[in-house]
Amino acid sequence: MGRGTTLFLRIAVFLIGMTVLVLCIFWLPWMADTTAEGFPAFAYLKYPVLIGVYTTVIPFYFALYQALKLLNYVGRSQAFSELSVEALKWIKYCAVTISLLYAAGSIYLFSQNALHPGIALIGFAVIFTSIVIAVFTAVLQKLLKSALDIKWENDLTV
Repeated sequence: MGRGTTLFLRIAVFLIGMTVLVLCIFWLPWMADTTAEGFPAFAYLKYPVLIGVYTTVIPFYFALYQALKLLNYVGRSQAFSELSVEALKWIKYCAVTISLLYAAGSIYLFSQNALHPGIALIGFAVIFTSIVIAVFTAVLQKLLKSALDIKWENDLTV
């Protein structure tokens, strides 16, 4: 992979991270305040929902960090290494964690009779996307591990 491609991907990861950071700092608290004012019966859910969303940001940023590490390995021609397998493993764990946290949040909102269909749709989209990312990284991890095993056997044979 060329230097330009990894640079483009690094910039994309950085922009995704900055966008989520700006949304978490400015848009999310504003939206929580607006929703609490518009629906006072559900105002008690403002802080549990904010805490839940901010909790999911932690594995998200850890996964972005692992993606940057993976891009660094690719840029240094170390794509086929145990380090890359480890980075993919952590990305998979982060995706599973995000989907579990959103599933738990959806169950909590459902138990409070506050799971509006629009909120449920967004939550299920995040859960589905996280599961797809987890499965994709698991497949990549397994393929990379198999390639490393074949490479190791070939190195021993020669």
